[in-house]
Amino acid sequence: MKPVAIFRHSPSEGPGYLATYLDERSVPWTLLKIDEGSAVPEDPGSFSGLVFMGGPMSVNDDLPWIAPELELIRHAVRDGIPVLGHCLGAQLMSKALGGTVSRNPVKEIGWGAISVPPDPVARDWFGECSTFVSFHWHGETFTIPPGAQRIASSEHCVNQAFALGKHLGMQCHVEMTAELVRGWCKDWHKEVSSLAVHAASVQTPEEMQRDLDAHIRALNRVAASLYDRWIEGLV
Repeated sequence: MKPVAIFRHSPSEGPGYLATYLDERSVPWTLLKIDEGSAVPEDPGSFSGLVFMGGPMSVNDDLPWIAPELELIRHAVRDGIPVLGHCLGAQLMSKALGGTVSRNPVKEIGWGAISVPPDPVARDWFGECSTFVSFHWHGETFTIPPGAQRIASSEHCVNQAFALGKHLGMQCHVEMTAELVRGWCKDWHKEVSSLAVHAASVQTPEEMQRDLDAHIRALNRVAASLYDRWIEGLV
């Protein structure tokens, strides 16, 4: 099998649990460290699937790798190579496929409930799961691109996930590990320094790390179910 290509845009935002999941199932993968200057491939045909991770930047920023990644996503979708996006990765997918990315009404940082609508497309991805608690860390949001369908929402961000055939974009971070959460909490003050008041959608590091192992175990189960569905489409 050709490897899954995982695109990392920030040193602190690697594949997390996804790497463990793929290793446990003997699915080969390779990490493209865009944050260290790795070139964006022009042709997705060398990979069985493409995964785009998060990052602190905006897809609307003038960065040299954004346009090539957008084109690579379009190319992969045209060729039927499955694409998976986490947070910034989902925003890249939305923009590549005709959606837009803009500021969310509030920053969403910490643990929060996700609701799954009772429709066939959502059930195809989430099974019988109608709600779960995911990790969030974002200030922007995407629109659902043409032809795709919203399959998850939260109180503070209506577009939490969309599906387009074998392609899945998620605003939330289902890939989290305890180590990633603890690491991100170190940057908490940078994220909230510009907030005029403490928003209900933003948890403190103490709140985010409370019962952390239990939260992670539950989230890993949801992520595994989603990844099970996604790898069915690997070419």
